[in-house]
Amino acid sequence: MNTTLNKLPVNHTGIVTNIKTNNFVKRRLLDLGMIKGTKIKALFKSPLGDPTAYLIRGSIIALRAKDTKNILICLDGDSSV
Repeated sequence: MNTTLNKLPVNHTGIVTNIKTNNFVKRRLLDLGMIKGTKIKALFKSPLGDPTAYLIRGSIIALRAKDTKNILICLDGDSSV
């Protein structure tokens, strides 16, 4: 099932399929290792719900919902990557 990263529930894993955002944000995400096929796990949300902490390639990063709305993922276990 394809969705966006901001909809990934806490403690669930997804696989990045595409990043559709402006060049600056996309460059920063690529620098962090978020490329097509990368597994990403939602760890926890801040008390106010934004940002959310994600586990990517052994590192924990916090991303704002406005940035994760443009990151397409499929839920882990879905073979449509």
